[in-house]
Amino acid sequence: MDAESLLLSLELASGSGQGLSPDRRASLLTSLMLVKRDYRYDRVLFWGRILGLVADYYIAQGLSEDQLAPRKTLYSLNCMEWSLLPPATEEMAMQTSVVKGRFMGDPSHEYEHTQLQKVHKGEKVFEEEVVVQIKEETRLVSIIDQIDKAVAVIPRGALFKTPFGPIHVNRTFEGLSLSEAKKLSSYFHFREPVELKNKTLLEKADLDPSLDFLDSLEHDIPKGSWSIQMERGNALVVLRSLLWPGLTFYHAPRTKNCGYIYVGTVNLVCSVLLLPLISTSIWYPGSEERTTELEEPALKQVAEGWNVLMREMMVGGNGSGR
Repeated sequence: MDAESLLLSLELASGSGQGLSPDRRASLLTSLMLVKRDYRYDRVLFWGRILGLVADYYIAQGLSEDQLAPRKTLYSLNCMEWSLLPPATEEMAMQTSVVKGRFMGDPSHEYEHTQLQKVHKGEKVFEEEVVVQIKEETRLVSIIDQIDKAVAVIPRGALFKTPFGPIHVNRTFEGLSLSEAKKLSSYFHFREPVELKNKTLLEKADLDPSLDFLDSLEHDIPKGSWSIQMERGNALVVLRSLLWPGLTFYHAPRTKNCGYIYVGTVNLVCSVLLLPLISTSIWYPGSEERTTELEEPALKQVAEGWNVLMREMMVGGNGSGR
């Protein structure tokens, strides 16, 4: 969600329990404007909050004039002081994939993982256990990058592609119509396209190159991994990811108001909720195995269960709106 309309955006996304206390809102509103000025970003987005055992990570992202250029990610523990995170790499993703469970809330915390490594002694090869230290800050970078690539969302028309390549904010965008807002095909992944490059020329024939240059959510695997709900008497459309519970996208039809926020613990809640409902294997990045379509009643069950869980988090424990 755009930092310049933070208060309105938090209000629109509040239906899933993504609330913040008044002092946190005030601190974010001021500090994010300073981040935009000091780092000279074109836009600053409040990305969300990752809940930790000791403290929570508040995440923001800075965008350049080209909206699809690599984003700069920052985190804060108090909504006032921000630290810049390094860019995510494949090595980070592999290194942190072995870490499970909740974040501690301490960037300097180190997870210990024991793995087997081959050791050469002369002509003989032995396997010995080696303890690897993984910093929580590295895990934070990797998780944010995974969530961005999987479920960051933007409505069709909010961005446009110039003939020279750069992607800019569409200043003439006045929101989706009510009928279009109810369609999953009206929403795109807010990242470099992957599936679009595999489309044939015939499939691209009906696409507008200035608007349809991103991957549509309707082709996501597994099919049915998004929940679309109309709220406030059809005045607000809300998309929730069932693969990354905690991600909520909102859009008020016929207005420019749209954005997404992630609030969650980043643990195994996703797998626990989805695994009993999927009839075949889950698809993971880099795997050729994919799932079949989820049943509609099952999707509603997952969405309702997640909403209850998130509201409980926000009321007690670390999710007290601090």
